[in-house]
Amino acid sequence: MIQFLLLISRQGKVRLSKFYTHMSQKERAKAVRDVCNLVISKPVKRCNFIEWKDSKIVWKRYASLYFVTCIEATDNELINLEVIHHFVEVLDKHFKNVCELDLIFNFHKAHYVLDEILLNGELQETSKQAILRMVNLQDSLADIDKDT
Repeated sequence: MIQFLLLISRQGKVRLSKFYTHMSQKERAKAVRDVCNLVISKPVKRCNFIEWKDSKIVWKRYASLYFVTCIEATDNELINLEVIHHFVEVLDKHFKNVCELDLIFNFHKAHYVLDEILLNGELQETSKQAILRMVNLQDSLADIDKDT
């Protein structure tokens, strides 16, 4: 199970965060700070997972963003890398070549996509077409709401 997911810029700014386990605000801030420092300090050509506390941190860097997940110690790291890649592919299709600015200015859409893929830290939907259909439906509902 994924405990939390972070999107971090190379400068260490958190662009998106989603927690699937209960943590106090103080614990979340410390976890984000620790994980950011840990991931950003690693060389690019190094392994993309590491043990952290009683969990594992799995990350993948795409352009200027790190996609980071914290998973349970018994979970498979390679499957989690595939989940990250799946999330990136869906974002890329939705935003037509996604970049960091898309996620900054449309963070709510990135959350829609993430919520369609993951439910309570578990992979919910693997079909990119189904995810995009639901996200586009959500966008159309938001546009209708703006017009009224």
